[in-house]
Amino acid sequence: MKFLDRLERKLGRYAIQGLMTYIVVGNLVVFMLDLVLPQLGIPGKLALIPSEVLKGQVWRLVTYIFIPPTYSIVFIFFTLYFYYIIGNTLEGLWGSFRLNVYYLAGMIGTTIAALITGYSDATHLNLSLFLAFAHLFPNHEVLLFFFLPVKMKYLAWLNWAFIAITVIIAPLGGKIAAIVSVLNFLLFFGPDIIKGIRNRRNAYMKRKNFYRQLEEGRRANRENLWKQ
Repeated sequence: MKFLDRLERKLGRYAIQGLMTYIVVGNLVVFMLDLVLPQLGIPGKLALIPSEVLKGQVWRLVTYIFIPPTYSIVFIFFTLYFYYIIGNTLEGLWGSFRLNVYYLAGMIGTTIAALITGYSDATHLNLSLFLAFAHLFPNHEVLLFFFLPVKMKYLAWLNWAFIAITVIIAPLGGKIAAIVSVLNFLLFFGPDIIKGIRNRRNAYMKRKNFYRQLEEGRRANRENLWKQ
């Protein structure tokens, strides 16, 4: 993307290296503090609550990304390790700047949706990282529930189905949150997806025309034989 190339030349030095490492560590710290000192209500003080932001608690515009996706001791480490692997793989492939832009675009969309609807949730934001990874590495296998090997593309289909169901049945706030959560994915991969659809359509039309011309040639040959 030429725009990102130009932007990276100007602002690349400001990129946060190891972004997902910081996010994962932040999630783990909040999880442990809430486990040990639940009376402090730390997640509630970090959550993206629009009414509190308007009162001056602007840190919530950022700190909500450190709220753990689960409070299960069994699954928290698996989930955060999964985030770490995905984030660092994307950073290795794209570079720190592009990963920063991808995540920041998702944060901006999530924040705008929250300020409009009052609904805030970082779940879809983190799932957008998963969608990017699955798009780039569709045949990569992960161990679901620690023992069942599943290719990323199948999990991505389930993720898209989850987003679609959310858009259909969730309240307005949930619908908007689900839609904006994939805007960063569409920003990065939309042009390639559209190009791929067009290429497949053109290939299909060429095959269709080829078989049609082949059938017309066979029909013409049969007619010539009958005339003879």
